[in-house]
Amino acid sequence: MSRYRILIGGLVLTVAAALIGYRLSLIPPDYSGRSLSVAEAHDLVSRGDLVLIDIRRPREWQDSGLAAGARPLDMRRDDFEPALAEIVGADRSRPIALICARGVRSARMALALSEAGYTNIIDIPEGMLGSSAGPGWLASSLPITTIAESSE
Repeated sequence: MSRYRILIGGLVLTVAAALIGYRLSLIPPDYSGRSLSVAEAHDLVSRGDLVLIDIRRPREWQDSGLAAGARPLDMRRDDFEPALAEIVGADRSRPIALICARGVRSARMALALSEAGYTNIIDIPEGMLGSSAGPGWLASSLPITTIAESSE
């Protein structure tokens, strides 16, 4: 085999592996904890029975708004857990729901917070934009607030 063919073959394998890795990164992990539909989450947040945390990036909040009643908290923050404690208090059994764009990041963060000792973390797998779990907050025509109306 020529070096050229080996080089092209290696390049093709590298691109294929990257694409497979990217597709796998879009699959939410199995979260065995509680989950809610966006409609159920909206109902509980409206009644004050649930703290809803939007873990997306600030640019995403600006682009689509926040679910009404949600508190924005970028999951990439180095101080995410202390910032979450400022919002929800010290009670690690308090019901806290997480929402992201399509349910992948919220499932990952739900797992991480559960491992960190939070006992009532709830995933919203539909997310804001919809997923295989359902149409999402926006397509369900649930109320939103703009980031200017909310505080981080």
